[in-house]
Amino acid sequence: MRPVSQSQVMSSTPSHLNRCVRGMTIIELLVTISILVVVMGALMMLIQSFYKNNSYLVEETAALASARSGVGNAIVALREASYGDDGSYPIAAAATSTVTLYADLNANGSVERVTYTLQNGTLYRTSANSSGNPPVYPAAAQSTTTIATNVRNTNATPMFTYFDSTGTQLSTTSPAIAAISSVKVQVLVDLNPTRAPNVFTLTETATIRNLRSQ
Repeated sequence: MRPVSQSQVMSSTPSHLNRCVRGMTIIELLVTISILVVVMGALMMLIQSFYKNNSYLVEETAALASARSGVGNAIVALREASYGDDGSYPIAAAATSTVTLYADLNANGSVERVTYTLQNGTLYRTSANSSGNPPVYPAAAQSTTTIATNVRNTNATPMFTYFDSTGTQLSTTSPAIAAISSVKVQVLVDLNPTRAPNVFTLTETATIRNLRSQ
C-alpha cells in the first residue's frame, strides 16, 4: 500500500473545512489580543492608582509630622514664655490665629520676641532679638520660619484658645492679656479637603510657667 503524503491529505480535505479552520484561528487570535489589551489596560490603571494613593499617603504623613512638630514648637515656647529683656509681659498679643510672646528659644540667655501666626493655611513663626542698653525690640521681625503647612483651621476652630488661672476660657475676640495663664493650641491638618481621610486634629495645652504673682 502506497503511503499517503501530507499534501494529499490536505488536498483531500474539503476546501470549505480549510476555510473554516483558518477563519476560527484568526478570530481566536483577535479575541486573545483584545483580552490581553483589556487586561494590560486594567493592570496599568491599577498600578497608577496604587502609586497615586501611595504618594498621597506619603505627603499626608509628611504634612502631619510637620504639624506635630509645629504644635510641639509652639507649646514649648508658650510654656517657657518669660518677661522680655525690656521688661515686657510674657504675652504681648493674643488672638485666635496669632499669638506673640517672649521666650528664650535658643537658651542663650537672650529673650526673643516670638510670634506664631496662621496665614493662608500655613503656620509661621517670626522672631526678633533685643538690642541696645536699655534693651529694645525692633518693630519688624528679623527671621521667619514655616512651622506647618496644609492647616485648615477656621473661625469656628481657633488655633489658639486662652484660659485664666482658674481654667476659665477667656474671650476669643479680645482676651485680657494679663489674665492669660494657659493656652490651648489646636491645629487641623488636611492635605486635600476634597478627599479622604478626614482632617487630623492636633491639640495640646501649655501652662505659662514664668508668671510673677500679681
